[in-house]
Amino acid sequence: MTGTATRTRVRAWAHRQAETYRNGEERPLDGYVKLMSVYATGTVGALLVAKKLGRDVGRITPWDAVQLSVATHRLSRTIAKDAVTSPLRAPFTVYQGVSAPSELHEEVRSHNGVQHSVGELLTCPMCLAQWVATGFTMGLVFAPAATRTAMSIFTAVAGADFLQHVYVKLQQATE
Repeated sequence: MTGTATRTRVRAWAHRQAETYRNGEERPLDGYVKLMSVYATGTVGALLVAKKLGRDVGRITPWDAVQLSVATHRLSRTIAKDAVTSPLRAPFTVYQGVSAPSELHEEVRSHNGVQHSVGELLTCPMCLAQWVATGFTMGLVFAPAATRTAMSIFTAVAGADFLQHVYVKLQQATE
């Protein structure tokens, strides 16, 4: 079998799988594949550069892991839900209102291709977390002091958010 025939069969198989998966719904699988490719290429590329530069890619302390978790949570929510970051999401989403205190609810603007996939990514804090954590982790490899400072800021903001919610609950309890 020639290379062209093999590619044709693989494409036909992939299209059948996609149609079966979609089950009559519009799902932008091609956009997801493109985003996964960007993520994988960026991550592998950064790791190869780190190796070439002799950077230690496996040195994350337990404190780094804790701070990385909290900072990733906070930055992911900031990107996905904060009013101030809505210009980042605007090309991919439509404003629908408020979803929680200090958080916006937006819907994906387009239902095809990369625009839809990016819209889903940018409005989902849990989806963004992997990208944010990867960014922070690569930051620890290439610029550890600056990254720890940034993680400290977002960890402090997460702590402050928690305390704001506790304060409101305590106020409500005393009324």
